[in-house]
Amino acid sequence: MELTHLAWEATISVMLKNKTILISGGAGFIGTRLGMRLVEKNRIVVLDTLHRNALEGSVLDGHPNLHLIRGDVRDKEAVEHAMEGATHVVHLASIAGVDTVMNNPLLTMEVSIKGTFNMLEAAARCASIERFVDFSTSEVFGRYAYRVTEGDVTSLGAVGQARWTYAVSKLATEHLCHVMHQVRGLPAVTVRPFNIFGPGQVGSGAIHHFVVNALCGKEIRVHNQGDQIRAWCYIDDLIDGLILALESPNAVAQTFNIGNPRTAITVYNLARLVARLSGSKSEVRLVDWPYPDVELRVPDIGRARQLLGFEPKTDLEEGLRLTIDWYRDRLEATGDRAGPKQE
Repeated sequence: MELTHLAWEATISVMLKNKTILISGGAGFIGTRLGMRLVEKNRIVVLDTLHRNALEGSVLDGHPNLHLIRGDVRDKEAVEHAMEGATHVVHLASIAGVDTVMNNPLLTMEVSIKGTFNMLEAAARCASIERFVDFSTSEVFGRYAYRVTEGDVTSLGAVGQARWTYAVSKLATEHLCHVMHQVRGLPAVTVRPFNIFGPGQVGSGAIHHFVVNALCGKEIRVHNQGDQIRAWCYIDDLIDGLILALESPNAVAQTFNIGNPRTAITVYNLARLVARLSGSKSEVRLVDWPYPDVELRVPDIGRARQLLGFEPKTDLEEGLRLTIDWYRDRLEATGDRAGPKQE
């Protein structure tokens, strides 16, 4: 199903106009959704390897205001070329997904650290830059994070556990971002997203797998006892927060948790909820997963509320219904009822 502008209706009024906005990793889930919100009144430059491509088939595909550069943030020349004339930068490019990170720990760290340094250095030399937003992760809080604020101490896993390479590299890029502001005057902001989901998600993710398996009539697998707790944030709410971070003068030199603390649920109950809302008879099955996991993750978003006026609006069931409808239409359009590969 081709997505229309109406289907991606904005909930935050966008003031950005006649800007050039560079989105690294902009062909991914979040970057595509952001581009859809901004493309009508701005020039959007996407720098992406197209390993995961949510742009294809979207309203951005072939849009006259979109300029796609196929390249890697580790490539300094590609970054400098993409940065030319940019007024705003959203740095999303990274290795995504727990399984992918665990299978590629060195690549994960290289893309995060080297890629972010290249992006920050090029932006600091670009006289037209008005805002640089760097995406970090809620994983910097470690295994237990309940009502965590931006100023709380981060807690990472043991050295040698591949699960934490993503988190430790993102924490390093947060320091890079703030130092670049302090030393070079770059108007930089850090965003820590908490468990984002919604229509258009490509690649991996718990809700992606739960929904597709439910719609395909396959069993829904949940790690260990399924008692891990997450607070889920609908994609449009994240984009609202991101646009506020791009526009607000209060955002510079700050770090913001962006999520929805009101949607906390165990992973087991999330799987059951997805099955119910999908009208699926899929069995929810517990499977052993002998690796470190995040047991509790619920953000405090007080700083984003106070400084940005951010407030998530979409409750969990509403967001899941919209997500399930999108996947159902997509599966019907493609005829793919095999579902994701069970691992």
